[in-house]
Amino acid sequence: MQQTSNTIRILALVPYKVFPAIMGGQKGIALFYKYLSRLVGLNCLTIQKNEPNEEFVVIHQISNSKWRYLNPMLFFKMKKIADETNRTHLLFEHPYYAWLILLFKVFSSKKIIVHSHNIESERFKSIGKWWWRLLWLYEQAAYKMADVTWFKTEEDKHYATLFYKVHEDRCFVIPYGVENIHLPEPDEISRCKEWVNTHHQIETNTTLILFNGTLNYKPNLDALNHILYKINPDLLKSKLNYKILVCGKGLPADMNELQNFTEANIIYCGFVEDIDLYFKACDIFLNPLQDGGGIKTKLVEALGFGKFCISSENGAIGVQKEFAPERLVIVADKDWNAYVHAILQAKFASISNNHSKFYTHFSWSNIAFRAVQSISES
Repeated sequence: MQQTSNTIRILALVPYKVFPAIMGGQKGIALFYKYLSRLVGLNCLTIQKNEPNEEFVVIHQISNSKWRYLNPMLFFKMKKIADETNRTHLLFEHPYYAWLILLFKVFSSKKIIVHSHNIESERFKSIGKWWWRLLWLYEQAAYKMADVTWFKTEEDKHYATLFYKVHEDRCFVIPYGVENIHLPEPDEISRCKEWVNTHHQIETNTTLILFNGTLNYKPNLDALNHILYKINPDLLKSKLNYKILVCGKGLPADMNELQNFTEANIIYCGFVEDIDLYFKACDIFLNPLQDGGGIKTKLVEALGFGKFCISSENGAIGVQKEFAPERLVIVADKDWNAYVHAILQAKFASISNNHSKFYTHFSWSNIAFRAVQSISES
């Protein structure tokens, strides 16, 4: 694939902590930019507390202050950098800088790209924030001013065209992706499973069920409680030899690191340095999220490692069953019996090794190529 930086040169604005990329949302930017920068010229303007070590140019000069989202001086800084480096496009992560986009639309001829990660107003509405209506109007303005908007899912794109009245020819689906383009080798999976079993003192031949997420984020914490109080009690009545591994930081202190659930086959692993190791080791990935919106990055990662995944309908937004028909079970929201049934019916040996359709759609290299095409067409 040839470099096209002579025609497209992007300055991206990322106003929060991304580098080094650890969490799913951070990877969704850092890895996307890694592959995008191999196709076009890409510079990234971000906050000072980032610690970049990337293939592309990262200018970490924006103040860490919470007022950075309202600082009018940012316009002059960004314009100066964009002009000096001869940028053709300005890329904004999320719609939160609609006011800044407006200034560039008035005082600059550079093309504007907005990279949406959710329909933010709907996400905040789902978790009960009263001001979601104000955000709805602000978000609509950002998308309507953009020359190109990248959405994570077809559902978000459809929402924007239907309710925000954004022109469909300016909207493109650029999902979350994975770096691997084939399944891990069986011996690698065996090594990872052996390490996890040894580290957590789990018997060999135990079915490992994984749940992963930042636990001070309400939709993730709610999902964990659904596992603890809705799904696991029925699993305990079965004859399945299993352990549920819970990975993620931010567990509330009053949950006492899930010590009260130790005898109920629950192991709290906390924040783990190498989450890929746990993905490779597990047999089943649970994704019982009921709200929060947008594509669930951990579901994409789990499928990328070839895992048998059981997800709610909400949790599977953006990940159609057709991409992994043998590995993805989607159950109705809050149908806890269906989760238990799917876990007990899981037949790992029947999963074929043909995952080309999944990787064609979700590999970062292909996603970056589609992003470049969307710019070229607009």
